[in-house]
Amino acid sequence: MARIVMKFGGTSMAGTERIRIVAARVKREVEAGNQVAVVVSAMAGETDRLVNFCREASSLYDPREYDVVVSAGEQITSGLLAIALQAVGLKARSWMGWQLPIRTSDGHASARIGEIDTTGLVASLERGEVAVIPGFQGVASGERVTTLGRGGSDTSAVAMAAAMKADRCDIYTDVDGVYTTDPRIVPRARKLKRVTYEEMLELASVGAKVLQTRSVGLAMKEKVRVQVLSSFVDEAAPLGHAEPGTLIVSEEDLGDMERQLITGIAHDKNEAKITLTNVPDKPGAVAAIFEPLAEANINVDMIIQNIAHLKGQAAPSTDVTFTVPGADLARSLDVLGKAQGAIGYVELVHDTRVAKISVVGVGMKSHAGVASTMFKTLGERGINILAITTSEIKVSVLIEEDYTELAVRVLHTAYGLDAEDAA
Repeated sequence: MARIVMKFGGTSMAGTERIRIVAARVKREVEAGNQVAVVVSAMAGETDRLVNFCREASSLYDPREYDVVVSAGEQITSGLLAIALQAVGLKARSWMGWQLPIRTSDGHASARIGEIDTTGLVASLERGEVAVIPGFQGVASGERVTTLGRGGSDTSAVAMAAAMKADRCDIYTDVDGVYTTDPRIVPRARKLKRVTYEEMLELASVGAKVLQTRSVGLAMKEKVRVQVLSSFVDEAAPLGHAEPGTLIVSEEDLGDMERQLITGIAHDKNEAKITLTNVPDKPGAVAAIFEPLAEANINVDMIIQNIAHLKGQAAPSTDVTFTVPGADLARSLDVLGKAQGAIGYVELVHDTRVAKISVVGVGMKSHAGVASTMFKTLGERGINILAITTSEIKVSVLIEEDYTELAVRVLHTAYGLDAEDAA
């Protein structure tokens, strides 16, 4: 008997018919002799609808009440799935985040899970019940409902799997695994059988939408065995233990036979480039730029500082370029505008027509030439590089948005990732 967590995303829960299909899949796992806890997202589009209600009520809404509203979507799907499971002959009950409880920080709309009390939950599983748990939500001090941020149901599922010492955590979504790149751009993209935690963390952080970044980091920390599977498959498809999707593993578990130089190519159009011109070239100048952004909780990615130039001035100055998430551009401009006197820049220029292209692979650790292949390939197709950032297993470049799909296709081919048997 295995103890498993099954997580179903919004598209998998989009309406009562889809929920019945999920119930049938859960029943197959129970009939295979497994103890099952299910973590569910709200129906596709429901969270956006609830967020809009909050914005319509007040542009300056209380984040504590915001969490009460937006957490309702997962509560609804939890109850509906429990009903559907009972209808197919299973013992099932829903558990709200406060009933377990799932204890979190007080950071409303972006809370972090502290601990989960699984005593009652495990007792329920031992009695043969299926536990249905709303993802995305928990409870903070004062017994206030909290939410974990967009995509937080993935994190809920991994955290539940770690807390209840599950044998595996199956993430069911609208894709059947992790691919070498977006198949909509490159039809010859290959589905990967195994990906390391480190690679999946990098892919998630640079644009791959399969798993939320926080969930991957938590899985790596807690050594949770995670699989990405599709809920949009034939009912006769193998169960999760047959590994029909992509398994997220440690680098040690990957093995040299399966290790590739490059695992995947990711792209992200949700980037904005900001340039501050004629920043005084002196100690503390860069800190004056990024400290107020950090205080505003704005993440900065690529950073370029040009060589100092005089331009007829008495004191040297430099231009500083960096990227922020596109959704944070307006706040970034506001923060930097207010700090102009302290920073001392002359002009602020921004551009949203950019995209980040990244190549990721643990094989980079032991092979040279990955970056040069990327730069040469893009240069041969006339694609200009605006910024570069690297890590031990990733190289990312910023390019003009119009070249996104071309860049992904040519890099996918250049690194030998095209599937040989693709149509």
